[in-house]
Amino acid sequence: MAKIPLNKADNYSAEIITARQKFLQEQTNVAFQHITNYSFDPTILRGNLENFIGVAQVPVGLAGPIKVNGEYAQGEFYIPMATTEGSLVASYSRGMKLLSQAGGVTCTVLDDAMQRAPLFVFENARLSRKFGQWVDDNFENIKLKAEETTQSGKLTDIEQYTVGKLHWLRFNFTTGDAAGQNMVTKATHRACHWMLEQGIEGLEHFSMAANMDTDKKHSHLNTLQSRGKRVVAEATITNELLQEIMHTSAEALFKQRQLSNVGAILSNSSNNGAHSANGLTAMFIATGQDVANIAESSAAITHSEIKPNGDYYISITIPSLIIATYGGGTALPTQQECLEILGCFGAGKVYKLAEIMAAVVLAGELSLASAIVANEWVSSHEALGRNR
Repeated sequence: MAKIPLNKADNYSAEIITARQKFLQEQTNVAFQHITNYSFDPTILRGNLENFIGVAQVPVGLAGPIKVNGEYAQGEFYIPMATTEGSLVASYSRGMKLLSQAGGVTCTVLDDAMQRAPLFVFENARLSRKFGQWVDDNFENIKLKAEETTQSGKLTDIEQYTVGKLHWLRFNFTTGDAAGQNMVTKATHRACHWMLEQGIEGLEHFSMAANMDTDKKHSHLNTLQSRGKRVVAEATITNELLQEIMHTSAEALFKQRQLSNVGAILSNSSNNGAHSANGLTAMFIATGQDVANIAESSAAITHSEIKPNGDYYISITIPSLIIATYGGGTALPTQQECLEILGCFGAGKVYKLAEIMAAVVLAGELSLASAIVANEWVSSHEALGRNR
């Protein structure tokens, strides 16, 4: 197979991009009309993408407004959603209408942590135990070394997990407005190599990662301990409003919630909600997030109650929302514009974005659950989806 053209000195120049496009056309016999049309300077992609040839244009729809009563996000917001799924934007807009008329969504960020979890393998379990005590005793020195590599990252604590002679350290950092995976990897690497330089008795093997940080995959550990932002969205809705907008009742929604809980248990699902990945993925693509983090971020826990007066209370907890308003793909042109629509671009905005995203998820949960209960799910897809 022929090698893809590249220029190690400047792999983002117009000449090398054109060479790659021509190369691909020759290899595939595809004449490009859309991929090769874009409106920004490709040199801004350094650090975001290699071997650039063009763009994938994902359509962006506008949902909302949704009223958010957060500690960081306050007011009504229009939501850009990048998707190709018919009825998604309309469904989320319907949920946003319901929540806004109910007085809005109360959103709360409960925790903030990003992890890297290196593994230390010892000759036996007693030496592993001794090492764990040494880590506790030297936490301040470890923290100092880790934070030498970053201005934004702060080491808050180190969890320890052991199996036999295997000893994982799960470093927890706050990362400012960045998602922070690369940040915490560099910081943990510096700290661990300082530890190795001190001499660790009985150490047989060291690995920077061995699946305990659960990067790009969901885990029950993250549901309990948090990864990224742990955020809650909650609202109370009158039965009358549910009947008017959603054509259902608090009692019917609550019954459906109990049935869905049993289904989630039976299937061993990490999520007892309906489709949190839908809204989050659409917002992730629009705002320049690392979309692979949906594997963790979409895990959500839904809870509901019927109040004594017949009102419907619902909350959704997202324990692993991994997002950024600075760094990564957030500063690329269209992604920055979508963040600016939300008032969430740049420093000091990540908790605001977390609250807005949680509110959007709640809107989607209410809309889809209501459509199922009111027997409108199939008809809405027939009217708005591709299967029409």
